[in-house]
Amino acid sequence: MNDSVVLLSNIDKLHTTELGISRIKKNLNLNVDDVVEFCKSKITKKNCNICKSGKNWYCEIDKIKITVNSYSYTIITAHIIG
Repeated sequence: MNDSVVLLSNIDKLHTTELGISRIKKNLNLNVDDVVEFCKSKITKKNCNICKSGKNWYCEIDKIKITVNSYSYTIITAHIIG
């Protein structure tokens, strides 16, 4: 299976930590209640570019790069790119 299929078929396993929530909100200047749902909605868009490098998936869309651990499905961080 290619990288995007593996991640998308396990999208319900995505989660993050309390520290991850605050880091993602700060990095993206977000004011949302559910950071995980925000990231899921971005990752599942058709034009999201998903690639795996080492132990992480990198998901790029809408000038945002979301980093997800490929073993635990933990959203590690997200950054504005470009």
